[in-house]
Amino acid sequence: MKRNFLRHINDHITVFDGAFGTMLQRKVSDPGEIPELLNISRPDIIADIHREYAAAGADVITANTFGANRAKAGERSDELIRAAVKIAREAAPDKYIALDLGPTGRLAEPAGDMSFDEAYGVFAAAVEAGSDADVILIETMSDMTELRAALLAAREHSDKPVLATMTFAENGRTFTGVSAECFALTASPLADVIGVNCSLGPKELLPIVGKLVTLTDKPVIVQPNAGLPDSRGNYGVGAAEFAEYAEKFLDLGVRIVGGCCGTTPEHISRLASLAKGRKPLPSRYIPRAGVCSATKAVFIDGVRVIGERINPTGKKAMKAALIAGDYDYAAKQAVEQTEAGADILDVNAGLPEIDEKSVLPELVRRVCRVTDLPLQIDTSDPIAAENALRVYPGKAVINSVNGEERSLSSVLPLAAKYGAAVVTLTVDERGVPKTADERVAIADKIIARARTYGVPERDIYVDCLTLTVGAEQEQALLTLEAIRRVRAAHPEVHAVLGVSNVSFGLPARRAINSAFLTAAMWAGLDLPILNPNLPENMQAVRAFNVLTCRDRGCAEWSARYANADIAITESRSSAAPSSSDGNDLHALVVKGLPAADETRRLLESGSAPLDIVNGMLIPALGEIGDAYEAGKAFLPQLLASADSAKESFSVIRERMPSAAGGKGVVVLATVKGDVHDIGKNIAATVLENYGYTVVDLGKNVPPEDVVSAVRAHSAKLCGLSALMTTTVPHMAETISLLRSECPSCRIMVGGAVLTEDYAKKIGADYYCKDALADVRIAAEVYGK
Repeated sequence: MKRNFLRHINDHITVFDGAFGTMLQRKVSDPGEIPELLNISRPDIIADIHREYAAAGADVITANTFGANRAKAGERSDELIRAAVKIAREAAPDKYIALDLGPTGRLAEPAGDMSFDEAYGVFAAAVEAGSDADVILIETMSDMTELRAALLAAREHSDKPVLATMTFAENGRTFTGVSAECFALTASPLADVIGVNCSLGPKELLPIVGKLVTLTDKPVIVQPNAGLPDSRGNYGVGAAEFAEYAEKFLDLGVRIVGGCCGTTPEHISRLASLAKGRKPLPSRYIPRAGVCSATKAVFIDGVRVIGERINPTGKKAMKAALIAGDYDYAAKQAVEQTEAGADILDVNAGLPEIDEKSVLPELVRRVCRVTDLPLQIDTSDPIAAENALRVYPGKAVINSVNGEERSLSSVLPLAAKYGAAVVTLTVDERGVPKTADERVAIADKIIARARTYGVPERDIYVDCLTLTVGAEQEQALLTLEAIRRVRAAHPEVHAVLGVSNVSFGLPARRAINSAFLTAAMWAGLDLPILNPNLPENMQAVRAFNVLTCRDRGCAEWSARYANADIAITESRSSAAPSSSDGNDLHALVVKGLPAADETRRLLESGSAPLDIVNGMLIPALGEIGDAYEAGKAFLPQLLASADSAKESFSVIRERMPSAAGGKGVVVLATVKGDVHDIGKNIAATVLENYGYTVVDLGKNVPPEDVVSAVRAHSAKLCGLSALMTTTVPHMAETISLLRSECPSCRIMVGGAVLTEDYAKKIGADYYCKDALADVRIAAEVYGK
């Protein structure tokens, strides 16, 4: 019946029946605590009520199952539900029969003590017990977690049409604070029909319905009470007045009308007469990009800041807290970012030491307890993402999907299923694109693929990638160009960017970040991921809003900064140190300057090649390495010094071929699934400069290829790198295979997501905190 029902509501005004409890009280003096028990003890009374509504002209008869769930009816639940559907079917064989799912009577997390899984189990059992119904009506909901549990249970245990209604107070919110905006954003992707019922009479519901029809692309159902009850419980809105308001609802584009508390077959008869021969009006839906928590909707109609602090990457305190199971630290970060002006919070639990699949949903729960901001679920593990999405009481952002087939086919279905927005990284199997053309092409590919899953463009947030200018200076301009082109080609798509990555390895990072943020916003960035606790970040956003007239009358700026003395404070850092101020080889390498000519001069003047290596190159690399570890030198200096030393060593090789790689062979690889190779590249350069032969297998290397290379080169040492938490299992897999096939080979591992303890846990011999550690390990293994 699913297809027929949906076609019917598309072509006709559809009428549901009215109040069941009101009618039951007329027939039974004491219906009991669980009226659904009458489905067994007095099925004749239940059938009589259904027949009266059917005779009145209702198109849909609602089975007497509102309170028959296991939370209320206990072990007899399934029996009561099956009986109710059977009674309704026999009483009104030519009508659609609706399985009625009401609240459990308990408050769900994060506000209450009923878990999502508990609620889901209750509704899943009810849906299966009521499988003979034609449609599923989830009604009188006030809590977002409970509503989502019911919706997902209905979707995952049935293929029938699903209608979802919440009950609102005159302030436009449910009992737990859900707004019409949050309800529409969350429920529209999961339900076939959404709407309102109960609590208020038709007059009081009219403004809420007027708003709701603009917020959803789904048909809207309205089932008001017959007014507000008096002190005796009598409802004051008669059938004629009820029908007058119903006509107002239909004029707004509502397609389904019915009645709730206080309504009778007379009310429904009036609705049926009103609906006869009347066609539904066009939808008034106004598409808007937005995400929400249970109580706060954030529409992407300007620059919206995504707070980055609940993420262990590069944050020692957050990392330690997550490993220790200390969710309070994350909660404090959530509060601080909320107070600082963030609009959305990124939530990441990606650490190899913890079970992300269980920690991430728990982290989401804890954060939702202390802030009403929408969340961005940040993980590359689809299982962890889905676990978090299930418990999240709103419409979330998934961070992220990329252009790889595996990512597209695993993440986009999650976005479609849960109605989430999704961050799309412009990277694919080939790695990080170096040109704007490539990034735009990947964005086009992902957007087109997302459409096939039903993900609208307004829910796609394209990340054109922020690369560090310290290593690849021209990439900032290419990122800005890519943002402009993507936004121009896809006006409904939004642009997201991790701003602070641009300055990695540089001194005075905050000044670079602020300048790049401003440039990116002018290029079209509307979802910057940044630290809102840094004043200059929020100042840049608010200044942009002033200059683009989003802050009308400069009101917000004036309110915040009328008495402020604003200045961006430069971070103080010394230049890379040097033990020599001259142009000798040591100084050139430390400064990262060209060293070939000075190396040749030294060789021509009689310096021994090994004396140059051991007396100048190695001490220079050690000095810059120490400075880097102490925070006095930065990534660009480290890379430049490594390149300088490599240039010098190439000249030395020409004069002393036997010395090239004479210390031993080291096989290096970034493990399968990981396309980040900067750490591996640094290690390769440094090892070569120290006289080791490096067999660099590149990135995204399968375990079998690593084993083959170790065998082919009889290598005694293999180095594995991983930067993403999701690829650490491939590292463990590679180690296991090496142990089995090449037991004499020692294994060192490194990467931002690893720790020394975890390295031991996955079977590595050594943990490399930095590139220089590789050299020390190689010296130990080869004794050179």
